[in-house]
Amino acid sequence: KVMGLAAYGQPEYQDEFEKIVRLDSSPARSNGRAPFHLGLDYFVHHKTGPEMTWREGSPVLGKLYSDFLDTRLGPSRKAGAVVDRRHEQIAATVQARLEEAVFTLLNRLYELHGIKKLCLAGGVAFNCVTNGKIFQRTPFEEIFIQPAAGDAGLAVGAAFYVWHQILGRPRSFEMQHAYWGPEFSRARIGEEVAKLRMADAGLRIEEAAEEALVKKTAQRIAEGRVVGWFQGRMEWGPRALGNRSILTDPRRPEMKEVLNARIKRREPFRPFCPSILAEAVDEYFEGARHDPFMITVYPIKPEKHSVIPAVTHVDGTGRLQSVRREDNPLYRELIQAFRQLTGVPVLLNTSFNENEPIVNTPAEAVDCFLRTKMDVLAIGPYFLEKKTSSTDAHG
Repeated sequence: KVMGLAAYGQPEYQDEFEKIVRLDSSPARSNGRAPFHLGLDYFVHHKTGPEMTWREGSPVLGKLYSDFLDTRLGPSRKAGAVVDRRHEQIAATVQARLEEAVFTLLNRLYELHGIKKLCLAGGVAFNCVTNGKIFQRTPFEEIFIQPAAGDAGLAVGAAFYVWHQILGRPRSFEMQHAYWGPEFSRARIGEEVAKLRMADAGLRIEEAAEEALVKKTAQRIAEGRVVGWFQGRMEWGPRALGNRSILTDPRRPEMKEVLNARIKRREPFRPFCPSILAEAVDEYFEGARHDPFMITVYPIKPEKHSVIPAVTHVDGTGRLQSVRREDNPLYRELIQAFRQLTGVPVLLNTSFNENEPIVNTPAEAVDCFLRTKMDVLAIGPYFLEKKTSSTDAHG
């Protein structure tokens, strides 16, 4: 949310945030410490400890900031209140200060080790805007960020620690894709489809071979339909990468509003992301590199802004996922089929959910499809279409 909102503002609170997050760019004075620390006048956690309560089974964090922050930056925004210019400026400043801290840390790291390959993990590694600037702001030439870089990635880290450090097994695995989750058989998916047939749920239901399914799905996307795409193994991490995705036409500027009105109900300042054929990245993006995990933001070439407006953020950027045949052949075929119809090798890709975790099982996918204004569901070999679905995005 900070990344999305930051693009609308300017870092006008820079002087204040230099006091909130204080940087030391001198290696000689670091004594091995991180090159940043907090201005503690703005916080209370070091005095009272973090406050957390449970409400209806969910954790709720108490106040972490002191009243001094409100005095310096103005009152905190109430839930549901309008996002105004001040909030945009604060978000822009937070993003700018984060980048300064990260690049100070990374450049210090390079000075210590002189290695041009970088791996990042932790929640901050999901800051895609920062990630997209690493090559320009540091000497690093290769970067790897695994798709569950936040707390969930501790699971795979623990497993590899045992495998390599305790059991002494050699390093051999390289994570080229994110499709490590559950997969469901044709029979299991068929059970859910059979329930819909029996319930007469107002759907047109077809079973199709893979090539026909891809062509028909691409045709519906090109017509402006909103499509749920449930195929193969679920993605590892928080990004839908073409197996548990909602897909639409990026050429239609209204698609962002259509998705928010029908399904996602997200803040209007949050962008949607492009999935693009790997071989077409240089045609649409400036300075971009292969990114299968949708974890980096790059500038979209100015002449392409009007071609894919639904995935072009207000600052002219996009958080891309580049798709190769060897990583996800079926999803690549779908994007290629859309390209053959429209000349555009890009789909708007967002997670298959409605204010909930990304759907995992066939039953969850069907439930989300039925209760939202999604037009089509391509689930395994089945093509489900609502009979009331219109032939354009405004239906």
